[in-house]
Amino acid sequence: MMKKTMSFAVIHFCVAFTVGYVMTGSVLVGGAMALVEPAINTVAFYVHERVWTRMHTVT
Repeated sequence: MMKKTMSFAVIHFCVAFTVGYVMTGSVLVGGAMALVEPAINTVAFYVHERVWTRMHTVT
């Protein structure tokens, strides 16, 4: 599950940077967006996956 989470994080960081850069033309803003939002979202995704797994493995 950790490999899947890290793969998701890399893709998310790239998308966030690209969107921030395209919208503002600023590498600094793109970089800030690529660090803050995906980092929080990656933790949320990891927690979501753990909860989801527990909910669907309980008999």
